[in-house]
Amino acid sequence: MKTNLNILPIVCLLCLCACKNGNASGLNKTKVAQDTIKTFTLPTIPTMMTVPEQRADFLVKHYWDNVNFADTNYIHHPELTEQAWADYCDILNHVPLETAQQAMRKTIERTNVDKKVFTYITDLADKYLYDPNSPMRNEEFYIPVLDAMLASPILEEIEKVRPKARRELAQKNRIGTKALNFNYTLASGAQGSLYQQKSDYTLLFINNPGCHACTETIEALKNAPVINQLLAQQKLTVLSIYPDEELNEWRKHLNEFPKEWINGYDKTFAIKEQQLYDLRAIPTLYLLNKDKTVLLKDAPVQAIEEYLLMKGEQ
Repeated sequence: MKTNLNILPIVCLLCLCACKNGNASGLNKTKVAQDTIKTFTLPTIPTMMTVPEQRADFLVKHYWDNVNFADTNYIHHPELTEQAWADYCDILNHVPLETAQQAMRKTIERTNVDKKVFTYITDLADKYLYDPNSPMRNEEFYIPVLDAMLASPILEEIEKVRPKARRELAQKNRIGTKALNFNYTLASGAQGSLYQQKSDYTLLFINNPGCHACTETIEALKNAPVINQLLAQQKLTVLSIYPDEELNEWRKHLNEFPKEWINGYDKTFAIKEQQLYDLRAIPTLYLLNKDKTVLLKDAPVQAIEEYLLMKGEQ
């Protein structure tokens, strides 16, 4: 993920007065007429739209209006197209999810005019919305990309195998659905299951102890006041699961986990072999409610803290 991309100050953009926006856009159009590959021109937001939510809705639906996706020269100007894509992904966070998903699918469908452009844009979607190392990764925004790929007339059936597999995996444990159950084994040999947890919240932490990111996440969870408070009140269970085969390595790190957590391993490797959970990123965190409905999926510790605080769990 490039670190030099500067996300547009989206909120400021949406709050600008419409007359100023219109003038700026008019100037940009002059530039585009001279050389379409030297600038990216945002659509002109109608002057009567003054509410930020209205302006955001218009912008996500018309963001690419001034782009000719049949022009393959855009592929050779990533300094424009990749920055525009990053900004677009950020703007999607300012509209309802359904609006964002519809806009994303229509964007990908527009690139069906040229396979090179289609491949370039869907690769950007992989990089920003799917890659586990991307801070902008968002499965709910990526699913409509996969849907558009599966429906694309320019892809051969063999080229749809990977997006189909990703789409099937993304469908599992989506926010708002019930998490898939599995059994686990403790170091003592005792066994349990995800569905046996009775607390108001279950924080499922699938990890590989010893990895740098896992160690950082363990420390972040240990130092999260709201999580520790809910643990003390028995309103939350932290279920830490090791999904791999190297049990000796797992046992070596047992003392790094708080005693208040349930720390087990998947003895039958069902999580990995049956692909019950998406393990492209380790560690991964799922916040579940009492009924094991997914509240947050593959979320950072900060997002989990913010969610619990928003719900008044303090």
